[in-house]
Amino acid sequence: MPLAGPEKISMISDLNHFSIDKPLQDTLKYYLGKATGLEPLGEYIGKVVYELAYHVDRRGRPELIMWDLRGDRADIVWLDPMERRVVEDLMLVYGLNKAPFSDGSWHEHYAGINLVGDPGLACIFTITIQTAYALWKYAPEEIRGYYKNLAGIERPLMLGATWFTEIQGGSDLGANTTVAEYRNGKWWLTGYKYFASGAGIADIALVTARIPGSRPGAKGLSLFVVPRLRTDGSLNYYVRRLKDKSGTVAVPTGEVELVNSEAYLVGDADKGIYYTLEDLMVSRLSNSAGAVGISRKAYLEAYHYALHRKAFGKRIIDHRLVQRDLLEMELLTLESLVITHKAVDLFEKSTDQRPPYNQDYHYARLVTHIAKNLTAMNAARVTMLAMELFGGLGFLSEYMIERWHREALITPIWEGTSNIQALDMLEAIHRKRAHEPLLRETTELAKESYSKETSQSALNHIKETLTTMAEMTPEQVEFNAKYLLEDLGHAYTILLLENMAEKLTKPVYHHVASLVQKSLLARKPLPDPGTTVLEEIITMQGALPL
Repeated sequence: MPLAGPEKISMISDLNHFSIDKPLQDTLKYYLGKATGLEPLGEYIGKVVYELAYHVDRRGRPELIMWDLRGDRADIVWLDPMERRVVEDLMLVYGLNKAPFSDGSWHEHYAGINLVGDPGLACIFTITIQTAYALWKYAPEEIRGYYKNLAGIERPLMLGATWFTEIQGGSDLGANTTVAEYRNGKWWLTGYKYFASGAGIADIALVTARIPGSRPGAKGLSLFVVPRLRTDGSLNYYVRRLKDKSGTVAVPTGEVELVNSEAYLVGDADKGIYYTLEDLMVSRLSNSAGAVGISRKAYLEAYHYALHRKAFGKRIIDHRLVQRDLLEMELLTLESLVITHKAVDLFEKSTDQRPPYNQDYHYARLVTHIAKNLTAMNAARVTMLAMELFGGLGFLSEYMIERWHREALITPIWEGTSNIQALDMLEAIHRKRAHEPLLRETTELAKESYSKETSQSALNHIKETLTTMAEMTPEQVEFNAKYLLEDLGHAYTILLLENMAEKLTKPVYHHVASLVQKSLLARKPLPDPGTTVLEEIITMQGALPL
């Protein structure tokens, strides 16, 4: 009897997920000016990680172990043995979190999150690098060095977590009630964190808490590091339960109760909300990269299925309507990819900033809100179309395509819903004037583009959108904020694609920009670009067979 793998339930198992992704390679070359050498990671993703993520979703859910054999509280989470191995390999062998802290680039890290694709598994690396980033930048020297363990630079490997959310507030962090008290030379936290991803596997967690006498609302929050164990070796908090989620199964998400939990203050006590929001930018970028990865996996599954499935006497990929769907899916995935790495680029250039931040930081934050919203919206659409191309098979959980739509639906919710991104966009524009550097840069992009006409039209649209916002009442601008956020995303991406076409001497990105302008930005039906252009786009510039 053969030792069967996933080849009968997936169309893309055993592929090198980086080597076939020419758009990702081009995007990294555009921003970094060099090749990244991610082929070994891409091969590992295709041969091992892709099947593992499906297995965990179906049969390997994390389990909470509350008591050990000695009768002591343990509050650890058991992960599938293969998941543990994959986490270690991705961190220690493939260096998924290492690049930003070892003369590499954040682009490499986020490309890795894209390639992982599975948002549950990717979340483990995201909350860990968030913790590493905060320790590296703001933590006291006595604990700062642990960022190397969280980045996979030094052993033993450590995992991190970010526990900000409480049941009474959700995204409204100002409603948090967890209290921090200073006694006998130490900080002690008491409170309840409702959505605690990484509960039971984290060695160190970032936690928001309120010091008595601090300002009301979000500006009264401080940021702390909470280790799993106290200095005397005893358990430092309790994991009360794990959530039963419709997706993101690979990362355990639980409820954590802090009861006089030992903690370390991060940075200045009165700047906690600024550190927290800066750290959220790290995870919002990961949410964007992950959404691109979800879209890419779903597209590859749908494309390869369309190559082999026959209906009405021919392959379904030879039907024009299927080609139209594949074209839409690839357009959405490409614009998501390009805007994500633009936001990553701006973030990377702003990491030397500290509160109070300069305008460059707020510009990076603005584009992160744009990217997070656009990529999440696009992932939901791409995965829906992918399921549809499979017909009834796409709705069966026994095949890998089914779960990608479920996974996509977390991306507009995680790290601040799309409504929150829209509100934060308004704050960045109205209070921080973050649109000013956006206008300066998009004006320069329009000057060096493949098609000056297309770029100028997109630039005009950005200017008109900002003018419209300025003319609206506060009630009107809030009501329309998500539409405005979406418009800025499409228009900005057109300029990036045209500049990319010019810089890389690849007209295909001009064709993509033109189609985005005529359909997504104009909110009109997708035009037929002709057979040659369509095939170049849907085959990822010939990387896929036709």
